[in-house]
Amino acid sequence: MNTIVNPEASNTSNQNGNLRQKKGVDWKEKIFHALFLGSAIIGIVSLALIAYFIIAESIPAFKAVGVSAIVFGDNWLPPALYGIYTMIVASVVSTFGAVVVGVPIGLLTAIFIAEIAPKKLADIIRPAVELLAGIPSVVYGFFGLVIIVPLIQNIFSVPAGNTILAGIIVLGVMILPTVITVSETSIRAVPQAYKEASLALGASKTYTIFKVLLPAARSGIMTAVILGIARALGETMAIIMVMGNAPAMPEGILDSARTLTANIAIEMSYASGIHANALYATGVVLLAFIMILNAGLLYLNRQKAR
Repeated sequence: MNTIVNPEASNTSNQNGNLRQKKGVDWKEKIFHALFLGSAIIGIVSLALIAYFIIAESIPAFKAVGVSAIVFGDNWLPPALYGIYTMIVASVVSTFGAVVVGVPIGLLTAIFIAEIAPKKLADIIRPAVELLAGIPSVVYGFFGLVIIVPLIQNIFSVPAGNTILAGIIVLGVMILPTVITVSETSIRAVPQAYKEASLALGASKTYTIFKVLLPAARSGIMTAVILGIARALGETMAIIMVMGNAPAMPEGILDSARTLTANIAIEMSYASGIHANALYATGVVLLAFIMILNAGLLYLNRQKAR
């Protein structure tokens, strides 16, 4: 006895199954979409709340002292004077020096790991760099205090080695893991066809690296520089230990100085009233400075990418 199969019924059953499967997929997509959106909202709201809190706490100081007196004042003598210009200069100089020291070394190391080193050697260097990123800031500061500070004092014959130069060296070492890791990832992300085409045209390996791979990885390398600058500008504990913390205008890199972050960390524990509000104002200036710096670097990166 032959069984008669209805094609229309079979097609209808398949369509219903596909609809149920599609509906299940749609629910999963919606759940993950909501999860991703919620995570993004949490990050944005957290930043907004932090900014609101700092700004709200700094308003009394800006009203009592004045924005220009705080930002461009040369003297920090609470409870009378709250000028942080000397600390802005110290922060800028130490950060710029750290970038000059750390970025070239970090970028060349990333190139070596990604393109030059044998795989076995690269597999040894990469975990070492990651381990360097896990060292606490206080350990870097202790190393600078015990090794770098006495060296500077002996080499340059200065009264004390707690100087901006010591801070630059320590910060330069501290930003290396960030610069190396992000730059190496960006270089490895460049399509292999770029490298093969350049070599096939007769270009040397060095020319290919600096004229093909690095320009193609420019966006990621700029991100590494931005993250390195943010790390150097926001560092506190190591700077407190090696820079001397003198709230005076430095005349050179062999002078002691105090950064914006060090000023907040040193005095917040006992500050009250307008003094505490002035420290929050210092945080507002630091936040604004970081945002302007990052926005400028991102703008330059986009202009070069066009």
